[in-house]
Amino acid sequence: MPMYQEWQPGKDIRVAIWKIEEPESFFEEGTGLQSDKKSAVRRLEHLAGRFLLRYLLPGASLNQIEVSHLGKPFFRGNGPCFSISHSFPFVGVAVSGSDVGIDVQTLQEKIVKIQYKFLSPEEQALCDNHTARITLAWAAKEAAFKRYGLGAVDFIRHMPIREMQVDGTMATIKMEFLREEPAVHIHLHGGIEADFAWSVTV
Repeated sequence: MPMYQEWQPGKDIRVAIWKIEEPESFFEEGTGLQSDKKSAVRRLEHLAGRFLLRYLLPGASLNQIEVSHLGKPFFRGNGPCFSISHSFPFVGVAVSGSDVGIDVQTLQEKIVKIQYKFLSPEEQALCDNHTARITLAWAAKEAAFKRYGLGAVDFIRHMPIREMQVDGTMATIKMEFLREEPAVHIHLHGGIEADFAWSVTV
């Protein structure tokens, strides 16, 4: 079973990341679901996300999941909060008693050339043209975006990263969310692995 790793970055949060190596049928059998995604990779990601969610929440009914008009999945009624992210072949899921956001991004060198699109000059200096750190910063902003789910956000103007500390494979990030007043101070955990970076709101 390719469970990559599990974390509990906060007292009310559980996080797991899975590396997809199984066929689609494995996840269909494990969830009782079928995906209507057209791409084979997208079907795998969709089903693997539900499979990992059930692993973290064994009693959850996957048929109770709905998707908001902004594309955010949630349990109908008063079910637990969760967030799913996938960047093939990795899938990440976070579950919590309150709103949560997670993002997983595979490492790709091309992100260095486009970092100016989502990082301010100050944030670029924090990352020092390091592919993994830039990817971690992107994952942190995506996780915060999913957590607050308010629609259109300017990743540079509304989501400035104030501090990013990386210690080995683990990281902590401090960010402000300025989409609405007053500003919200966000703390995130994250990490840099050999093939991907991840971040989750805490």
